[in-house]
Amino acid sequence: MKITTGAERDKSRPRLFVYSLGLIFQRRVRHILKAYGWQLKVGLPLRDGDAVAVWGRKKTAQRGIAIAQYFDRPLITVEDAFLRSVLTGRQGALSIGVVTDELGIYFDTENESDLDNLIEKSLQIAPEDMNEARIGIDYMRQLKLSKYNNFTRRKTNIPEEFILVVDQTLNDAAITKGGANSETFAKMLACARAENPNAQIVIKTHPETTAGKRLGHFSEADCDENTSLLSAQLSPWDLFEKAQKIYCVTSQVGLEAIFASHKPVVFGKPFYAGLGLSDDRAETINKAFKCSAEQLFWATHLQYSKWYDPYFDRKTDFQTAARNLHAQSIQHHDNKHPSICLGIRLWKRGFFKRFLSAERSTPRFIKADDEAVKMAQSKNGRVLVWANKVNPALVNKCEKSKVPLIRVEDGFLRSVGLGAQLVAPVSLAFDDMGIYYDPTSPSRLECLVNNSDLSDQAMARARDIRDRVVSLKMTKYNLASNPMNLNPKGGQKIILVPGQVEDDASILKGAGQIKTNLDLLKTTRSDFPDAYIVFKPHPDVEAGLRDGSVSENIALQYADQVLVDGNMAALLEQIDHVATITSLTGFEALLRRKSVTCYGQPFYASWGLTDDRADKIERRKRQATLDELVHATLIDYPRYWDPITMEPCPVEVILERFEKGQMNKGGLYTVRLLAKLQGIFASYAHLWR
Repeated sequence: MKITTGAERDKSRPRLFVYSLGLIFQRRVRHILKAYGWQLKVGLPLRDGDAVAVWGRKKTAQRGIAIAQYFDRPLITVEDAFLRSVLTGRQGALSIGVVTDELGIYFDTENESDLDNLIEKSLQIAPEDMNEARIGIDYMRQLKLSKYNNFTRRKTNIPEEFILVVDQTLNDAAITKGGANSETFAKMLACARAENPNAQIVIKTHPETTAGKRLGHFSEADCDENTSLLSAQLSPWDLFEKAQKIYCVTSQVGLEAIFASHKPVVFGKPFYAGLGLSDDRAETINKAFKCSAEQLFWATHLQYSKWYDPYFDRKTDFQTAARNLHAQSIQHHDNKHPSICLGIRLWKRGFFKRFLSAERSTPRFIKADDEAVKMAQSKNGRVLVWANKVNPALVNKCEKSKVPLIRVEDGFLRSVGLGAQLVAPVSLAFDDMGIYYDPTSPSRLECLVNNSDLSDQAMARARDIRDRVVSLKMTKYNLASNPMNLNPKGGQKIILVPGQVEDDASILKGAGQIKTNLDLLKTTRSDFPDAYIVFKPHPDVEAGLRDGSVSENIALQYADQVLVDGNMAALLEQIDHVATITSLTGFEALLRRKSVTCYGQPFYASWGLTDDRADKIERRKRQATLDELVHATLIDYPRYWDPITMEPCPVEVILERFEKGQMNKGGLYTVRLLAKLQGIFASYAHLWR
């Protein structure tokens, strides 16, 4: 029996009625559906335009299905999108997207779904849509993303060649609705062995099985001398590189194998079977059309999936969702091993804890070298220390104990306000090799530039970030200032000489013959006698917080103008050239296509981008492009933390926060007090975790 009502249709946001606690209490799902035009409700769908939502095909979905039929309302089935999260849902992770289906659901292949229609529609997509799909596949491959992304990025011992058999969780709806059962998995393994009698067979367990949340179909009892379970948490993309053949039932790994140019052997009836892209072993797979991997990706990831941006609570596109997920995955992976933080000042401990906490892991703060190294060794952890506090004795202790030593430093887009004024950073660099400002030894940043092999897409991203930094007038500290007036004579080249903190580690490690601000001014005047020279003291020196002051009277003997107060980004727009020892201002000038002379050895020197007056660093072997340097410096090297959602994020989120005025520095007293309290409690977090 169906009941219809004569209630007038609501012209506002359509109402979506739900009847399961999961949908009612999943705040993230509510936000995603709201971003795409729905409002979730409880009650009865009495108005025209109302619809009913159910999650997948669980038993609880039957209530919603019955009510939709009774009131003759559309049924919307909701499920996780094909990229979901770092950890699994059963581990509490929130999804970055969902699919909504008004006909059925993609994994129920006995019935029609919206995805079926989209796949058929993909046969007529325009060339630009096909290219977008191709770029999307490449992007997912580069970032090694899958549905769940709790992967290690360390090298693991897997055979150079093997047959991959993909397990799934017991009683999963995708299996039963895909025409398979437990016997199908036994048949799959038997076929893999029979068809590849001398090959090594690797069984990939499902992430929820690895996490101990659900049982799979295979166990150690199924292993023999040629068959093993994969215990390491590896991205499927790492496995695709070495797998000779891939066997699956209905797993999404089979879909991703197609995107990796494999032809998986499929024993169930998933939606991607029967399209000419798989070796189908199940009966009655009979589709009237074939498609390419790009067309399939267009349907699944670019049309069917609804992607969500949790940082700004809005719908978004596939690439943004993938980029956000990748940032979360990187931070989670880096924090898997316990962090023993050495000699970190109280006010810094709060933001250290945010950057370094992970699943079942929170940083410990230790004062003594020996205690820190011993604790890191016992916990299979690493020692983290502010870079300028590293000494040879600590390096030797870590090497002797085989404990990783991580040097920490502010990122290149740091904050609105000075670190010396206790303003917390939105970015930090964690370097396992050295530190970027120390040219006497290799650093992770140097390694990134030396080994740069970026795709066109990655280069385009770097260009976009560079353009946005320039257009937003961003620098490291982003300080407000008074208007500036430069008064050069006609035709004079304007040279900016940025002052530095003279006892700063970048000077102590990277300066050549010129080590002071006064010597820099003298040398610049000597090398550029006809230029209009502007001297801008360092913000920390201006604030009276650090060493490096040059009196205005003395500075004006070599400079034409001294800017005691001035916004660096605005100043960089007015000058032609920068002369520096190792200042970050040189890099900020390069972003704006200004020429730079380096009298020291900063991280951006010796790549062919600057006029280098100090010795060339021979380890820097490449002639790097500006965008390669930008990608390494602003994307790959630092980690970013969103000050609003308090979650790890990519650099694009920080740029938009700055654009929207959402990087407020707050009051000095408040920052100091809160930071100290956070640091104190962080020190004892192990007592309750």
